[in-house]
Amino acid sequence: MAYLAPIHRPSSVRHALKLKFLAPEEDCLVVAKANRLEFYTETADGLSLQHSKAIYGKVTMLQKLRPALSPTDHLFIGTDRFMYFTLSWNAEKKQLQTEKTFESVADNAARESQTGERCHVDPTGRFMTVEVYEGIITVIPLVQRGKKRKQESDIAHMGDPQPCRLSEMFVRSSAFLRPRSPDEKPKLALLYEDTHSQVKLKMRELAFSGGDQVELDEGEQYRGDLELGSSHLIPLEEPTYGLIVIGETSIGYYSEETGELQTEPLEEATIFVAWEKVDGQRFIFADDYGRLYLFTLVLDSRGRMQTWKLDTIGQTSRASVLVHLSTGQVFVGSHQGDSQVIRIADNSLEIVQTFSNIAPVLDFTVMDMGNRSGEGQTNEYSSGQARIVTGSGAYQDGSLRSVRSGVGLEDLGVLGEMEHISNLFSLKSDVSSEHVDTLLVTSFNESRVFRFDSQGEVEEVEEFAGLALSETTLAASNVSQGRIVQVTNGRVRITELDGGMIVSEWLPQGGQTITAASTNDTHVLVSLGGVTLYALSIDDTLRVVQEKTYAADSQVACVALPPTSGNICFLGFWQNSQLSICSLGTLKALNTVQISDESVPRSLLLTQIFPDQPPTLFAAMADGNVVTYSFNPSNNELSGKKSIILGTRQANFRALPRGNGLFNVFATCEHPSLIYSSEGRLVYSAVTAENATTVCPFDTEAYPGSVAIATSEDLRIALVDTERTTHVQTLKVDETVRRISYSPSLKAFGLGTIKRILKGGEEILLSHFKLVDEIQFKELDTYPLNEEELVESVMHCELPDGSGGLSERFVIGTAYLDDQNATAQRGRILVLEVTEDRVLKLITEIAVKGGCRCLAMCEGKIVAALIKTIVIYNVEYRSASKPDLIKAASFRCSTAPIDITVNKSLITIADLMKSAVVLEYKPGESGIADTLTEVARHFQTTWATAVAEVDVNTYLESDAEGNLAVLYRDPNGVTEDDKRRLGVSSEMLLGEMVNRIRRIDIATAPDAVVIPRAFMGTVEGSIYLFGLISPNYQNLLMTLQSNLAELVHAPGDVPFAKYRAFKNQVREAEEPYRFVDGDLVERFLDVSEEVQNKAVEGLGVDVESVRAMVEVLRRMH
Repeated sequence: MAYLAPIHRPSSVRHALKLKFLAPEEDCLVVAKANRLEFYTETADGLSLQHSKAIYGKVTMLQKLRPALSPTDHLFIGTDRFMYFTLSWNAEKKQLQTEKTFESVADNAARESQTGERCHVDPTGRFMTVEVYEGIITVIPLVQRGKKRKQESDIAHMGDPQPCRLSEMFVRSSAFLRPRSPDEKPKLALLYEDTHSQVKLKMRELAFSGGDQVELDEGEQYRGDLELGSSHLIPLEEPTYGLIVIGETSIGYYSEETGELQTEPLEEATIFVAWEKVDGQRFIFADDYGRLYLFTLVLDSRGRMQTWKLDTIGQTSRASVLVHLSTGQVFVGSHQGDSQVIRIADNSLEIVQTFSNIAPVLDFTVMDMGNRSGEGQTNEYSSGQARIVTGSGAYQDGSLRSVRSGVGLEDLGVLGEMEHISNLFSLKSDVSSEHVDTLLVTSFNESRVFRFDSQGEVEEVEEFAGLALSETTLAASNVSQGRIVQVTNGRVRITELDGGMIVSEWLPQGGQTITAASTNDTHVLVSLGGVTLYALSIDDTLRVVQEKTYAADSQVACVALPPTSGNICFLGFWQNSQLSICSLGTLKALNTVQISDESVPRSLLLTQIFPDQPPTLFAAMADGNVVTYSFNPSNNELSGKKSIILGTRQANFRALPRGNGLFNVFATCEHPSLIYSSEGRLVYSAVTAENATTVCPFDTEAYPGSVAIATSEDLRIALVDTERTTHVQTLKVDETVRRISYSPSLKAFGLGTIKRILKGGEEILLSHFKLVDEIQFKELDTYPLNEEELVESVMHCELPDGSGGLSERFVIGTAYLDDQNATAQRGRILVLEVTEDRVLKLITEIAVKGGCRCLAMCEGKIVAALIKTIVIYNVEYRSASKPDLIKAASFRCSTAPIDITVNKSLITIADLMKSAVVLEYKPGESGIADTLTEVARHFQTTWATAVAEVDVNTYLESDAEGNLAVLYRDPNGVTEDDKRRLGVSSEMLLGEMVNRIRRIDIATAPDAVVIPRAFMGTVEGSIYLFGLISPNYQNLLMTLQSNLAELVHAPGDVPFAKYRAFKNQVREAEEPYRFVDGDLVERFLDVSEEVQNKAVEGLGVDVESVRAMVEVLRRMH
């Protein structure tokens, strides 16, 4: 039983459309991202998201219609399952509503269009055409209200779809010509490729042949020659009419009056991929290399086409779709780069807004910040500790993307550049005020004070309330009676806010330095070098309550006081990693625990995290561990010890108020985290403040609820998000990152990249292997591959170093581009080491007869998947300096291996056409050669794209048609046939092609509902979490999914079971089989209580328990 939930939703944009959808007078942009629709309105700063909705099917076409009685446009949508429907906006309910649904126009005998699906509305408003299959145009009559021929179209409703056969099979582009008069029959222009690979242009007329029957006539053919690279038709308005034909080396104008084509060559050949109309004479073109052009028609005095002009505007992401928003602003929707809103001015462009896009995810790796050993179990993705680093985009849009769960920061302003800030304290200058207005900033030799007024204006003041500003401040806070207590490295001082008089001051004897301090309303606790402790009370003056000197073997590492008054303190010791709760009056230990065997506590904090529970004590260890205890104030007992790794060095804690007397904890280390309570458990979420060094709450009148954050370079005011979301960081590589491998011990990534350059109008591909630092994302070294050689696979592993030990190595598999003078050498396997200077050095290489598609390790040997065979290589040192790769065993595949996964001696192969096969590797003994033997196979035709072992003898496989299948092997089967047959235990249609599946091992509770097993990256930029459902919950979740599918409807009224049912060219199922869609199940939390009650009928559990269970599932990602 399998469970699937999205971590990162699809971000690739292939379709977008401008229409008046949300309001009669306001333009709205609808963007389709795989199966999601997003509706944006225009603002001065770009686009603002108004509504987002998932539909049951991947969107393949968008078109707008305006029915007669509707104040707004309707949206026509087509999906990859050949379902078509129209949507309108219900302004009262603020949601989409389905207007009309067409039954599937699927034709199982026809071949799907190879050039993309198209949809056009005839300018006279009588017909809509849908092109889905080769040789067929589906025509939907738009039935008019009243008279059929009018100046303005007046659509009453849409008729039934009627397929019309065409002799033109391979249509590259189509368009309706603009009519010169309302009585003209609509003309459809088709740019197609004939059986002799010649490009032709044909016009066909559409008409009603009686009743609502539609007829498509034979039409007229343009007899001349068209450029072979012709790709797009653009219909022109009055006064020119006719068509523009875009090619790779020329652009032509076709006049329907004369039937002639007038072409002019381009200065530089290129491949145009998208166009958009600005007005009757200006268009925007985009090419495959990310360039944007302004195309202008030059007319003579009679309004006839004379010539054209093409000007380069600038560089953007490679466009899939262009939409002209308003004067000078254009939306560039991209599949392989970030989508952008740009403003065009004087042949230049300015990027107004960027929408992050990680599609296509070609490869990814899981980088666990909390577990640096690279062994053992990964942290949960939701903690923000495990981040997914993807190789995304293509060519000039290629990049590395870091995707992780975390709490976002919204910067409100930067106070200025300041270095070496060690701590921050927020103070009130007026005790009666609700808000703080003063920020004390301290560095290693001074303290500075900044005052804020009610409008947020800031000024630095030379003195404030008599504070000692020439020293480093260790603690500062407002205390009772309108006073401030300040602890510096040389003194403890109480001053009056009003007048700045020093009320009391305590200096350590003999000029000793204060190294640690903690304060609350009634006491100050200071440590002098970890040797001597002083507890001071804050009454009218500072008074020493107790002092204590510790022996050299039991010095104090950190101190803390409870936030409110009390007679205890917390001390952390270097010796034995002890934590003591001591009485302030005697400084004697009331209770002592040992926190760790391996590290020492360096920072302590007691705060109220949970409502109606005892406070929580946080201890930050020197090695990056954070240990928490529940503290019982009545008996001073610590219980419920829990531990998590936040980084590699100690964290510093700051409590941030969240209201009702509760706090969140901000932990600053190399990966800052916010620690908060959710449904009775502690949640650790990464914060997008990578270089924060210290923070403090800063609830001012101008910036309520904000925090002050110091980084290594500056000081800023920011708002911390209240909840965890997915965050994406980008490192531009400007090359296709085809393969990615991560080495925790080297703290580096190995990237296999492909760069495309244009030289004299010819594309040249160059391939490299790059070593990139994990923290700075800085390129450390590059190893270039040969000419015409492309990287196919990359892995890091431990190989023999020739002296009996193992060393970390990167292994790269390559393939040569196919050409006429093919040689025996069709690829190479390279072994590289990383030297101490972090430079790549080639150790050995071997030429292979086929491209090396995949690499893995099996029992210390290299497994290479070549074009036709799986080969095992031994790494042997025949000479002391250079190892050789020796072929030990091989196995011939059915077609070609696409992916491999290895567990001990079992190697599982995803085959190009023949699904999955499991091989067993047996090392030879006493002179007998090593063997690779097939032990099990999936006997079905599946165009596999990726495979991973997700449990013992259980495999997750994806195919090119967007399906997922969980295969299982039964080694204890009754018959031999049972043992060697891989059965299907779960299957469903994902609707997106998966490029890579990576197995993960996460520590889960014994009663976990779902056990996370793998991450998956898709072509559309989605990342999914795959898990196996515990046997106790299988029936519950399956029934809940079925109930919700009946109760929760998606736009278009497409049935959920049909949408998620397995479908390929060979067979089509009726519903998903033993697969639970987390997206649907998690919608249980968002529906009304009435729907929730209906959904749990027959489950044998109440709404509360189901809600709690689904909340746990949602927290997983």
